[in-house]
Amino acid sequence: MSNKDFYTILGVDKSADEKEIKKAYRRLAMKYHPDKNPDDPSAEEKFKEATMAYEVLSDAQKRSAYDRMGHAAFEQGMNNGGFGGGGGFSADDLNDIFGSFFGGGRSGGFGGGFGDIFGAFGGGSRATRNNKGADLLYSLTLTLEEAVAGCKKDITYNTSVTCKTCHGKGAKSDADIVSCTTCGGHGQVRMSQGFFVVQQPCPACHGNGKTIKNPCMDCHGEGKQQKSQTLEVSIPAGMDNGERLRLTGRGEAGDRGMPNGDLYVEIHVLPHDIFTRHGADLHMDVPVDIAKAALGSDVEVPTLTGKLKIKIAEGTQSGKLLRVRGKGVTTRSGMQGDLICRVIVKTPTNLSHEQKSLLEQFAKTLSSDNHTDPKKKGFFDKIKDEVKDIFD
Repeated sequence: MSNKDFYTILGVDKSADEKEIKKAYRRLAMKYHPDKNPDDPSAEEKFKEATMAYEVLSDAQKRSAYDRMGHAAFEQGMNNGGFGGGGGFSADDLNDIFGSFFGGGRSGGFGGGFGDIFGAFGGGSRATRNNKGADLLYSLTLTLEEAVAGCKKDITYNTSVTCKTCHGKGAKSDADIVSCTTCGGHGQVRMSQGFFVVQQPCPACHGNGKTIKNPCMDCHGEGKQQKSQTLEVSIPAGMDNGERLRLTGRGEAGDRGMPNGDLYVEIHVLPHDIFTRHGADLHMDVPVDIAKAALGSDVEVPTLTGKLKIKIAEGTQSGKLLRVRGKGVTTRSGMQGDLICRVIVKTPTNLSHEQKSLLEQFAKTLSSDNHTDPKKKGFFDKIKDEVKDIFD
């Protein structure tokens, strides 16, 4: 996680509201998205920083924790103890312990083994024995319209692929692959230090049990090479922010003929100017002038598939929620959401002399209890009733 202040990353004040944060993130995401800056690694880093900042500051609970504790609120281990957790030993602690017995370093001991155990999405070091390829994670940014309707996207990413020259063997020929003389082909060696006897991967063959006399010149004995891959991904309709697609076998190449890892495509949906998605429902604000709210009217509103008219009943108050059935999102599970319209009654400003005069005449005709308040009894009438009940 970046140590930069999240508010600074987005370029907003600590008092910024949800709309300001959303607008700032949308601007940065469009500017620094990797697809628009394929040759600029710094742009991808800025995009990731902005995404992390938005995911924290757009969530009320996470933002509150961040405001109180800063980055420390999100730096606890995933397991709450044990390896990498808040207590117990970490992987580095274990490396230090066993390194003190066997001299440390990646050539022996547990210096490399624990890196493999705790590696994630393409991380980790050389595995013991022949392993399946590592999984990869790709972040794909979509508009709300693309996520709801589904689309096809071309993605480009770097991964290891099986060497075409040696077909993943790592050697010029089969005869160049021989049993390791250090471990006798077992892939494991035993070492003792005082009372301890520990079996560990062979430092010569890294647990494979085989060594290569004449490595392949193209892959240098690795059996795989780094390549840039371009892939068309079909995004199903109804994808939501944070959901992932799994593309089997599109990850890193496996060791010497083992299966490839998988590619996970994680969806990030850009904030929309009008709609906010909550599950299968879409929410939006509908501004209505005071006359239409008082008299009632039909108002045209946008949807993701076109425009429609909704009925504003006579006397509609600001904040009233109107539900339009079936105009939300159809999720991947088949659930059909609704469009939730919140009425915002607009108070007129910069009135002309004539308009002010008309409003003043109108105000004189109003009864304080029956017209201006949607409830029958006014505030002061209720207080009078309460006081009367006490003294009766």
